[in-house]
Amino acid sequence: MTGYSSNDGAGNALQRLFVDSTGVAYTSKKHMALIVQKFGGTSVGTLDAIRSVADKVLHWRAQGHDLVVVVSAMAGETNRLLEMAHAVHSAPDPAELAVLLSTGEQAAAALLCMELNRQGCPARSCMGWQVSVTTDSRHDRANVEHVETSKLRSEISAGRVAVVAGFQGVDAAGRISILGRGGSDVTAVALAAALEADECQVYTDVDGVYTADPGIVEKARCLPTISFEAMAELSSLGAGVLHSRSVTVAAKHGLRLRVLNSFREGEGTLVTCEELSGGKEKTNLESPVISGIACSRDETEVVIRGIPETPDIVGLVLDAMDRAKLHAETVALTPSGEGIYDFSCTFPHSDYKQAMVLARRLCLKLRAQGCEGREGLAKVSVVAMGLGSRAGIVSRLLQALRQGNIKIRMLSSTQLRTSFVVETNQATRAVQLLHSACGLDRTKPPANGLQTGPVLQTDSV
Repeated sequence: MTGYSSNDGAGNALQRLFVDSTGVAYTSKKHMALIVQKFGGTSVGTLDAIRSVADKVLHWRAQGHDLVVVVSAMAGETNRLLEMAHAVHSAPDPAELAVLLSTGEQAAAALLCMELNRQGCPARSCMGWQVSVTTDSRHDRANVEHVETSKLRSEISAGRVAVVAGFQGVDAAGRISILGRGGSDVTAVALAAALEADECQVYTDVDGVYTADPGIVEKARCLPTISFEAMAELSSLGAGVLHSRSVTVAAKHGLRLRVLNSFREGEGTLVTCEELSGGKEKTNLESPVISGIACSRDETEVVIRGIPETPDIVGLVLDAMDRAKLHAETVALTPSGEGIYDFSCTFPHSDYKQAMVLARRLCLKLRAQGCEGREGLAKVSVVAMGLGSRAGIVSRLLQALRQGNIKIRMLSSTQLRTSFVVETNQATRAVQLLHSACGLDRTKPPANGLQTGPVLQTDSV
């Protein structure tokens, strides 16, 4: 294969990929890479920030690379537009709301193009409907169905940087749709997959994917690599660095996906097919590989109490939730007396009111004694390949939380993660305890059955 050189960390990482069988890296124009770059709201949050993004784009272009740039709305702009919409109508039409919200990304794309043009770099903005990113007709959280690449390839062939407004698309009827929160990540990955780009780079305000939120865990580490599976799990459980839908698309197409810091150089985190183990320490081949700790602070709990014994209680309740388009994140069925059971489940706060309405209906249908709800909960999750099958390790994690006086309301475990539902005011402490218990904030090799992901070979619990 061919390659290129660059002075920043990401360029150096990509240079190592594009080499031929003799190890020689090429630098001629015809061997340059096609890169899709995405800049989030913080990265384009001010005019100075937009100028810095332009400088970064110009740096990559100076190396001879072809670029497609995807931008989010400036930080705070989407919320401002939402407030305006709800000031006009308490329940605005989703299709009209999509038209309004899409303007945030359009403004950012135009401003970046103006700055690039000012600095002598040919650039042209493209809206989602112009590209076009075709979606289904769910206007508030549309799914991408197809990306037409001819316009983007035309811009690239003409020597221009194509700056695409993220977060938006167009449905079969020609109406603007939006992809939901984090939708610009989805836009970037979908474009990169359709263009068969060499790499998709997501720029944000952190150095990469961390073992926990560095804002609450001082010793959190930036991972050099992480698997698609682990990244998707972390994203779905509250880690905000990448949208889980974007990770799924990248994995499906085998796309190189890298998370980088907009404000300083570095190699960031490469999301790839498998998690590479750094270091030369000997480890147990069957030890779970821990990727990190995620936390979601908008959890709620719904409990249906005193359900008489009924065949497949869980199936009956989950079927009703599915018909109501509700997704229970953590589910538990516990005996509360002879032939009597309590059914508990958690939902994101946005689904809480609808879930309580459904719970009251199910209470009557199942002849239960009553139902209740609880807000102010958080879900703290340890993401690790193979963790759920190791009961002894889960037990030690429980012990670490109990020793820290963390009240655990619910627990669920799969092959990829173990989640603990706790009070929101205890969530930060729970993350810190689990991070330490998993050995993620230490530097010694693992000793008792746990190993961290890339590079971090550390103590176990």
